[in-house]
Amino acid sequence: MQKLELHSPLRVLCLGAHADDIEIGCGGTLLQLAREQPDLSCDWVVFSATPQRAEEARASARRFLRGVRTCRITVLSFEDGFFPYQGAEIKRYFETLKSTRPDLVFTHYHQDRHQDHRLLADLTWNTFRDHFILEYEIPKYDGDLGQPNSYVHLDAADCDAKIETLLSCFASQRSKHWFTADTFQALMRLRGLEAASPTRFAEGFYVRKQALSFRSAGPRAS
Repeated sequence: MQKLELHSPLRVLCLGAHADDIEIGCGGTLLQLAREQPDLSCDWVVFSATPQRAEEARASARRFLRGVRTCRITVLSFEDGFFPYQGAEIKRYFETLKSTRPDLVFTHYHQDRHQDHRLLADLTWNTFRDHFILEYEIPKYDGDLGQPNSYVHLDAADCDAKIETLLSCFASQRSKHWFTADTFQALMRLRGLEAASPTRFAEGFYVRKQALSFRSAGPRAS
């Protein structure tokens, strides 16, 4: 059952199948966390990248985590598109991630149509049974965006920084018709509308289950 306790230092685990997934899915939220939680500890894991994309991923992660007290960036080389057929090896790697003891885990949306994304979502839930998990979304050709049930309001400056970092760090992706500033801004604007964000922008997440506590903090002074 998911419970999030914002103690310090907050331990965050970010999981992405491919080099730019974390940034696209929750980059604005991570920029906000890095600013608001100066003692943040973050493990950032990318599971598939060519040598060029691995360099892009590391450069981008360093920019998103700038100012974070403790960050560990790991880029692995599982084969893009073949995760279901490498499941045993990926599962073994997930077992090593238990030692990070995260308070908050960012992973892919469990109904994402990309097979690599879905496997990571499944293994996240299989591995982290008592952790707060936020599933992020990736816009793409498959048209599989859902209806998020959790939102993070974003400042316009964080939206701009997210987009600028994506476009400047991931040169290998610029030729793709969807990898554009208006794609990323449009989704954050739409989620901001849904979330009635006072800043007009938001990132949407999927929370599959969580535990609420109504424990009293003690008698109120009269």
